[in-house]
Amino acid sequence: MPSGFSGGDTAFVLISAALVMLMTPGLAFFYGGMVRVKSALNMLAMSFIALGIVTVLWVLFGFSIAFGPDSFHGLIGDFSMLGMRHIGMNQLSGTIPVFAFSMFQLMFAVITPALISGAIADRAKFSAWAVFIAFWVTVVYFPVAHWVFYTDGGKGGWLVDHIGALDFAGGTAVHLNAGIAGLALALVLGKRVGFKKDPMRPHSLPLVMLGSGLLWFGWFGFNAGSALAANGLAGLAFTNTQVATASAMIGWLAFERIKHGAFTTLGAASGAVAGLVGITPACAYISPLGSIALGLICGVLCAWAISLKYKLGFDDSLDVVGVHAVGGAVGALLIGLLATGGGGSAAKGLFYGGGFAQLGKQAIGVGAVGAYSFVLAWIIGTVIQKTMGFRVSEDVEIAGIDQAEHAESAYDFSAVGAALSKALSPSAPSASAAKKAAAEKSAADSPAETKVDA
Repeated sequence: MPSGFSGGDTAFVLISAALVMLMTPGLAFFYGGMVRVKSALNMLAMSFIALGIVTVLWVLFGFSIAFGPDSFHGLIGDFSMLGMRHIGMNQLSGTIPVFAFSMFQLMFAVITPALISGAIADRAKFSAWAVFIAFWVTVVYFPVAHWVFYTDGGKGGWLVDHIGALDFAGGTAVHLNAGIAGLALALVLGKRVGFKKDPMRPHSLPLVMLGSGLLWFGWFGFNAGSALAANGLAGLAFTNTQVATASAMIGWLAFERIKHGAFTTLGAASGAVAGLVGITPACAYISPLGSIALGLICGVLCAWAISLKYKLGFDDSLDVVGVHAVGGAVGALLIGLLATGGGGSAAKGLFYGGGFAQLGKQAIGVGAVGAYSFVLAWIIGTVIQKTMGFRVSEDVEIAGIDQAEHAESAYDFSAVGAALSKALSPSAPSASAAKKAAAEKSAADSPAETKVDA
């Protein structure tokens, strides 16, 4: 192996990549449990298809656009690594092979469009969704990843190297990016049939809890793995991830109890995800005490933000805007207040004597990514809607999108239905009648007793 290679760092990053990959199935369960039963399978499929499409595009050109040498003022990478050619097996990125780094970053690219799907649950054509993923990651995610993540001594991505905005693991590049794109698509597709009229409760809260648990577990790879080495920075990111997530769950539940009078499992799961989102950009720059504050703020603000769709009239089916857009933006902005200058960057926030400078840089990052993602997602979604159609028909939406789009259903109720139908049929014997008939048959089949006279 070449000089500088670290087996420990490589193993750590590969394991982290696998953890991040697990987040996409975790998201599928999280979203799948939140929808009505007639859409559950479709939600699982919308996440899983991202694993297929984005992986192929990443190898063809995505990695080169996102992490190739800058080719235009920090906005996009060059095309020197198309097809991942000219990358040697032992070629390093820091202390790890380029292939290991590429696969770790691929998993970020996969889950980002999958997050968007929750905003348009119950009403999108699967084929149109697949086309959207391909175009959106190409013109939005890959360039934004270059802006935010690619560093090259001041000649890298324009947000990280030219502006100085900090985002350790993707609060802007992943969560704000996806959340704002979800808002754009929700506006393009319009509201679900029965929005604000019909009950649209989660069909399986156990699935929601399972999904949030898998997300929490995988997020340690997401955040700690972004250190790209098994070192103290990874330990800090891991610690802050746990602390902020726990705090956000508590904050969400407290808000929910005060506002609605109950502690719900859906609130616990959503609060945990809100904390994970909020700490993602900041996990390497703030202290554990700062993480408690960040988590509480994100938990309360995101719990409040999900009600905006009812007040403003947009149908964000599974609260992608309220959790991911708001949580990602708040987490990124709080770096400008809570950065200690002793973690992954020397930059200090306002509360640590750094003034407003870093807060201003964070605001530029949030504004730029949000505006770019919204405009491009709206354009792509509108073009698809005007050409091949993005939304299913009203009849399909009412009957259930699973059967129409996948010719399957998440649960097979036919055997249960047949048994109930038979049991409730007027011609079916009652339980007592059946028992009496069985007793009479048994008596008839038994030999008669023999009486002996004395």
